[in-house]
Parts: sequence; structure tokens; C-alpha cells
Amino acid sequence: MILKLRTFTLLLLTPCVSWGQQSSLRLPNAPSASRAVLAVAQSASTSDAPVLLTRQQAETIALANNPRIHIGQLLAKVQHQVVRETRSSELPDLNGNLTAVQAEEASRISAGGLTASRLLQHAGMGVQVSQLITDFGHTQNLVDSAKLNEKARLADAEASREDIVLATDEVFYQTIEAQATLKVAEQTVSARQTLVDQVSALTSAKLKSDLDLSFAQVNLSQAKLLQLDAQNNFDAAKASLDAVLGYDHPTNYTLVAGTDPLAALPPDVGTLLAAAIQNRPDLQSLQWNEQAARKYSRAQHEQLLPTINALGTVGKTPVGSSQYFPTDWYGAVGVNMSIPIFNGFRYSAEASQASYEAKAAAERTHDLRDQVVRDVRTAWLNANTALQRVTVTGELLRQANLALNLAQTRYQLGLSSIVELSQAQLQQTQAAISNANARSQYGFALSNLRFQTGTQP
Repeated sequence: MILKLRTFTLLLLTPCVSWGQQSSLRLPNAPSASRAVLAVAQSASTSDAPVLLTRQQAETIALANNPRIHIGQLLAKVQHQVVRETRSSELPDLNGNLTAVQAEEASRISAGGLTASRLLQHAGMGVQVSQLITDFGHTQNLVDSAKLNEKARLADAEASREDIVLATDEVFYQTIEAQATLKVAEQTVSARQTLVDQVSALTSAKLKSDLDLSFAQVNLSQAKLLQLDAQNNFDAAKASLDAVLGYDHPTNYTLVAGTDPLAALPPDVGTLLAAAIQNRPDLQSLQWNEQAARKYSRAQHEQLLPTINALGTVGKTPVGSSQYFPTDWYGAVGVNMSIPIFNGFRYSAEASQASYEAKAAAERTHDLRDQVVRDVRTAWLNANTALQRVTVTGELLRQANLALNLAQTRYQLGLSSIVELSQAQLQQTQAAISNANARSQYGFALSNLRFQTGTQP
């Protein structure tokens, strides 16, 4: 009988698997640009002078330092070893044996159960080999299922990467917003302090009333309270940024918004939906899991089929009675077929369980697909609204600046009261904060849209 040994190609665990036109596991290690960014991060950790940090640099630092990235990679490597473990059932099983027996020569075993009832004093050595010929697809389907699970773990690692990128963008834009609000608050305090000084001088000269000075001082106190709140929010946002970047100590960054956030949105949400269905790694992971569950279900059904193995043994017995060992050498080959007949319905129950699990995996994939469609539509609507808010708040800020200039001029000419000037100052401050918030929120809305469509850079 000729034994056909199949050759299998090892799955090499690489950091990249294609998802559409994207890499499945892009790691921030080799490029010189990434090393330069990490050098900037080291400088920010050790230097007292603030270091400029863009969103792209923050993403690179987070991907290099955040432990969730390494967890995803390690789980993918674990699953690769599971593939090797499962495939071992298709490869030869070779064992060596050394045996020595001291016995009452030719005595008989009268109790218990051993392979041979006669005891012989001897020493020998040999090897045994067992090779699976066929189990009608059971082991092969288990190997395929393990490989598909490995692809799912790689997709999970990519999903973790995109989660970290989105979390970094969210905290980055929150910090940008807090930074801009603090800057507005500081400018407001400075402007109102100047007004208090001017009104105080005019009041001393009996050109303004004490009521005007009181209003100016109240406005200054309100601005200082705004500055305190803005400073606290900025410090809290920086702490969150340090955490997502993987630092357990404060760093000294000055965030840079980067390019103009008024980039045009894709006009057709349908193209975004198609990109999301193709590129989302979490959806890809569930699809791989579903296919793995189907392969596993098929393997469980195939447990009911026979298993055929080839067996062989060869060895030598240099020490032993010639009466019972006429030759030093021994050897034999054979074929064994194992046919499952009845095992208490265990195989049928395992097959049914695997079938239900495969159906549940398919439903989970369907459910996530529906969620992806909803999330992409929602993200597109939010980004579109955020873009409109940037335009509206920009116009509001221009009008508030104009109104403040007119109010200041009217007050200096004595044509209006300080109440009108205070109202104009308040409106200008609110408009400046609203415009800064709208711009940072639009930047994050674009990042969220890229995340939902699976097109993170």
C-alpha cells in the first residue's frame, strides 16, 4: 500500500493582511518618520519647553505606546500557534522507546491486564510511527477553521489599532478645543482688565460713574472664572491625552490643529457605505469567525466517519533469551481503520452544537453589518452638520467682533452705557468659544467618519 502524505504550507504570521485596498495590521515601527515622531515624544517627556504636536504625530505615538495594540498582536500570534497545533494531527507521529525488563523468566501474569501474559527478561530499543491516511476531511476542516480564526484575530488587532486612532483623535480635538477656549478666556481677561483700568482712571477723574466701574469689575471677575474653568478643562484634557498616548506622567505639548478643517465631505453616502462594508476590520473579523464556525461545524459532522491510520514499528532487542527472541531485530507495518459506532450520541450532539454556533455567528455578522450602515449614515450627517456649524459660528464671530468694536467706540464717545459694552463683550466671548468648538468638533467628525468607513490612514 502506498501512503500519500500531503504537504501543507505553513501560515506565516505577518503583520499585514489585505482588507480591500488597506493593510490589516499596520504597525508603527520601521519608518524613519515614525522614529522621528517618537523622538519628539521623548523630548516632550523630558523637556521643559513645549513641543508642537500634530494629530498625525499623536496617532503614531499612541500606536507605538498603547498596550491594547500589543495585546491584539499577541492574541494573533497565539492563534497562529493553534493553527500549528491543529495541523499536527495530519503530520507523522514518531516515537522512540527504550525498554528494559527484569522478570522471573517465563512466568505468567495471573491478575490484572497487560499486553502480554508471559514475562521475559530483555532490553530493547525501537521507534514507532503513525500517520493519518484519511479521516474524510475532519482534521482538514479543523485546520481551515483555525486558519480562519487566525485571520479573525489579525482583523481584531487592526480593529484595536483603529479604535486607538479614533480615541487619540477624540482626545486630541478635545484638548485642542480646551486649548482654544483657554486662549479666548485669557484674551478676555486681558481685554476686560484693560477696560477696568481705563474706567477706573475715568472714574477717578469724575468722567465715569462708580456704576460703570462696578460693571467693569463684575465682567472682569466673570472672565477670571471663565479662565479658571478653561484652565481646569485644559489640564484634564491633557491628562487624558497623556493616557491615550501611553504615558503615566505629564508631558509638555502644544497641540497644532494642522490643515484647514473645512475639507469637503463626500457628497454621496452610498460610496461611504460600500467602503465601510469592504474595509471595516471588526466586520471582517466577524465574517472570518463565521467562516471558521462553518468549517468547525463540518468537522464535527465528519467525526461520524471512519478514520484510517498507517502504523509502523522497527527496533532491536540485543538482550533477551534466544528461546523467545530468535532474532535481534523486529519490525512490522499495518493499517488500522477506526469506525465510530456508538458513544452515547456525543458526536451528533457536538455536530448540532457546532451548527447552531455557525448560525449564531452568521446572525452576529448580519447584526454588525446593519450597525455599520447606521453608524456611517449617522457619522456623515454629524460631519455635515458640524461643517455647517463652522460656517455659521465663523459668521457669528465676525459679527460679534464688529459689534464689540462699535460698542467700544460708542462707549468711549459717551454714546452708550457700559451695559451695552458688557453685552457686546459677552457675545464676542461666546462667539469665539463657539467657533473654536465648532472647528475642533468638525475635525473629530471627520476622524469619526474615517473610522466608521474603515479608511483610517
